[in-house]
Amino acid sequence: MAQTVAQVLTSATDSVTVITDINTKGSNSIHVSEGATQAEINTRVQQQVDHLGIILAYDGTNNKPNVAGDSADKSSYTGAITTGNAYIAAH
Repeated sequence: MAQTVAQVLTSATDSVTVITDINTKGSNSIHVSEGATQAEINTRVQQQVDHLGIILAYDGTNNKPNVAGDSADKSSYTGAITTGNAYIAAH
C-alpha cells in the first residue's frame, strides 16, 4: 500500500529534527558521531537537505504520493532546507 502525503511528511520530520539539532548544537548534536570532522557533519546535513528536497518533489508518480501538489503546510521542511544550506555555507 502506498503511503499518504501525511505519512511521508511525518517521516520527513526526522530530517528536520536532525538539521535543527546540528544547526543548534554543531558537533555536540546527538546526530553527529563523536570525533566527526566538520566536513563529515556538513555531509550529514547535506544528506538530510537532499532527502527533504526529494520528498517535497514527489509528484504522484512511481507509486509516491503527490507531495508537491498537496496543500499541506510544508514550511517546516522548506525552512529546514534553508537552515541546512545556511549551516553548510557557514561551516
